[in-house]
Amino acid sequence: MSHVTTHVLDTATGRPAVDVSVTLSTAEGSAIATGSTDTDGRISALGPDALPPGHYRLAFDTGAWFGEAPHFFPVVTIDFILGSAAHLHVPLLLSPFAYSTYRGS
Repeated sequence: MSHVTTHVLDTATGRPAVDVSVTLSTAEGSAIATGSTDTDGRISALGPDALPPGHYRLAFDTGAWFGEAPHFFPVVTIDFILGSAAHLHVPLLLSPFAYSTYRGS
C-alpha cells in the first residue's frame, strides 16, 4: 500500500467518483505519482510505500471528471503535512459546487 491513499465520493449522487485523475506532488510542484480512482472511488497505489515527512499536495482533476456538466472547481488541490504516520488517507467529498476533506484513517 502507498504511504498516501485517497478516495473520492460524489456527494451529489452518494456514489464513488470513478476515473478521477489524481496527482501526488511535493508542495513545490514536483510530481511523485499519478493515478485514477477505481470503481470504488479509491486509489490505494499512489506513490511509494514510504515518503519522508514534509509538505505534500494532492491535485484532483475534477474538471475533466465533471466534463460538460456544470461545476465550479476545475481542480481541487489539497495541501497536507505528512508527519511520521505509517499511512495517511486523504478523502475528498465532492459535489459540483462544493467539496470537503478530512484526515482519514
